[in-house]
Amino acid sequence: MNRDRTCMECGKPLKGRVDKKFCNSECRSTYNNHLNRNTNNLMRKVNRILRKNRRVLAELNPSGKTKVHKRQLQQKKFDFSYFTNVYRTKNGNVYYFCYDQGYLPLEKDFYALVERQDYVY
Repeated sequence: MNRDRTCMECGKPLKGRVDKKFCNSECRSTYNNHLNRNTNNLMRKVNRILRKNRRVLAELNPSGKTKVHKRQLQQKKFDFSYFTNVYRTKNGNVYYFCYDQGYLPLEKDFYALVERQDYVY
C-alpha cells in the first residue's frame, strides 16, 4: 500500500481514506475549475447565444403564434446556428426550438414563430 499519496492540486501529503485525492474541498474545487475552464467558457458562450435567441423569439411572438420575415430576426442578431432541439411533425415540417420558443422556416424568407405546447414534450 502506497502511503506517499499527495493532493492532486497542491501536492501536500494526504491523510485519511485510501481513495482520497485532495487535501480539502478548496483544492478539489480549484482542480476541477482548472480542468473544466475551457469547457465552461464554451458552454457559457453557447448558453448566452441560446438565451438571446429565446429572448428574440419571445419578443417577436408575444401572442404565442405569429409570422415574421427573416429580416426581423436578423435585425435583432438572431443566430440561426444555435437551437436547443428540433421537432419534426408527422407531415414533415421541422420546427427549431430555443427552449420553449420555436420557429418554422416558411417560403419567401418568412418564419412561423410558435411557443411550445405541452403535447410537444
